[in-house]
Amino acid sequence: MKKSEYTDELTRLQIQLVALQRDVIEHGRKVAIVFEGRDAAGKDGTIKRIIEHLSPRDLRVVALGKPSDRDKASWYFQRYVAHLPAEGEIVLFNRSWYNRAGVEHVMGFCTPAEYHAFMSDVGAFEKLLADAGIHLLKYYLDISRDEQAARLAERAESPLTQWKISPIDAVALERFVDYSEARNAMLANTSNPVPWRVIPANSKRRTRLTVIRDMLNEIPCPELSGQTPAPSPGDRYLWAQGNQDFSVLAG
Repeated sequence: MKKSEYTDELTRLQIQLVALQRDVIEHGRKVAIVFEGRDAAGKDGTIKRIIEHLSPRDLRVVALGKPSDRDKASWYFQRYVAHLPAEGEIVLFNRSWYNRAGVEHVMGFCTPAEYHAFMSDVGAFEKLLADAGIHLLKYYLDISRDEQAARLAERAESPLTQWKISPIDAVALERFVDYSEARNAMLANTSNPVPWRVIPANSKRRTRLTVIRDMLNEIPCPELSGQTPAPSPGDRYLWAQGNQDFSVLAG
């Protein structure tokens, strides 16, 4: 995709996002959007384009750090509940409660019992959110091993992105298969009642446009009805509970 084409389409979609936020505020909707994916899959860049022109008073980006001792002694979902949207708000989680199904599980930061309890409980937790009127979308951005290696190397070399480097990055590539297995288990077992929306993310520009198009199609807004076609099947996969076909994923 040429940069000029991307920029023109991004601007068009961002104008629609402004209209969508206005509708969310006016009708008191509660919107929560989860972004998960491999390290360097493009979560930060995608979120940046979503919020670029939106009102910060009615929008929050939540990117929690390491849990405190109190967090560890509390109900696992408790620290996330405090950040859920009120009426008229959009909240974007840059990583979420699904840390337990991904990095915590792969890196041994939780026990097997804690992992299995999470996998058993998360569906009921998300049903409670739906019953409370929260419109939840879950995106998983996936990239190939070669693309991840290139992006992590670029991150380490750039003075503008070195702040993103963490100890987890150092083992992301050597644990690539482990993360694939954890991802597969998560997608297959946590897509009910809220399905995962898997985005092949090797192209940053396409990824950003795909996510925004999908948001505009999924969050109710009569003003925008029919204005933006849904992403093509190859750009976004809706994951059904129990689906075991991982051939569409990057690795």
